[in-house]
Amino acid sequence: MMDPGAIAGVMKGVQGVAGTDGFLDAAMNASAGTAASAASVPFAGMFQTMVEQTSDLDKKASQAVTGLLSGQGVEIHDAMIATQKADMAFELALQVRNKAVGAYQQMMGMQF
Repeated sequence: MMDPGAIAGVMKGVQGVAGTDGFLDAAMNASAGTAASAASVPFAGMFQTMVEQTSDLDKKASQAVTGLLSGQGVEIHDAMIATQKADMAFELALQVRNKAVGAYQQMMGMQF
């Protein structure tokens, strides 16, 4: 298992590549540092923020594609970048959701 510092380093690298405009800030703050800082950002709030930011990126991608198709001066590379950002954000949110559901199912299967 990776230590929180290594996880934060990986997430900073992913954020630089993904370019999701602060999408991973809450996740980095929750994973880096002490248990007190992790407790200050509840999972539900972090996940809600991720969903909202994913929705915003999807709207931006839709606007860029619509602008490209209607000839409003949107460059094809800008539309592709916006689409890829939205896709990456959705995939990240989906994987976080899958891990949370898996952890919940594993806990429910435990016998005390």
